[in-house]
Amino acid sequence: MIKMVATDIDGTILRYDFVFNPAVKDCIKKLCENGVKVVLVTGRMHYAALKIAKELGIDTPIVSYQGGLIKEQGENGKVLYEKTLSVKRAKEVIKWAKENNIHINLYMDDVLYVENDDIAVKRYTNERYIPYQVCNFDELEIKHVNKILAIDFDDAERVTSWVEYLNKEMPELYVVKSTPYFCEISNMEAKKSCAVDFLSRMWGIKKDEILTIGDQNNDIELLKAGGVAVAMGNGTPELKSCADYVTDDVMNDGFVKAVEKFCRIKV
Repeated sequence: MIKMVATDIDGTILRYDFVFNPAVKDCIKKLCENGVKVVLVTGRMHYAALKIAKELGIDTPIVSYQGGLIKEQGENGKVLYEKTLSVKRAKEVIKWAKENNIHINLYMDDVLYVENDDIAVKRYTNERYIPYQVCNFDELEIKHVNKILAIDFDDAERVTSWVEYLNKEMPELYVVKSTPYFCEISNMEAKKSCAVDFLSRMWGIKKDEILTIGDQNNDIELLKAGGVAVAMGNGTPELKSCADYVTDDVMNDGFVKAVEKFCRIKV
């Protein structure tokens, strides 16, 4: 019996136009009504994921920053788990990005900082309704770095090259693509699998009672934590190879179809 559904957001339950299909909302509501813990597990910052949780009526702790932060909801939400980048490594990544003219989003204490108020950050934040601060990173005290996100909306192959380079040069970091255009850089223990394992232990839920579902390579770790590992039909080939089951795509309610199959809940 599935007691926990740990789901990615973008491309899994949230469509590419940043809208939820009504069936997805209904499905999540029914899961909650049936006592299943629905947990959002995302690369997004906590601030952005919190809005999603409220829209969906989910009250469980939110896993953000690829698993680097587990925080309860509410104005004074308690931090249950947190893994940040070391100051040394964060500064090295920032230096690498500057030398290679790479746009990066710097997240510290759940605040987004950028150096240039350019098209990349406007596109990223406008789609997600996220506030940000523009400043010179050289003048910023680097501490409590949740993650660094390197972005190139025009060249997915360039993003892949960043992942390959950083994994080779800084193997103690967790570096992965979360979309074709996003390179996520974080603490090695800031993985979706680590976060789901933490919550399952806290709640006394066994692995075979967990359904995990996602669509991108950063969800490979998420799928590892589930007894039922589901890849979206729009998922990457690498993710699908790790899945127990491949459902329909996000536009055709793949999440709902997977829940109906494995959780015995009819939407």
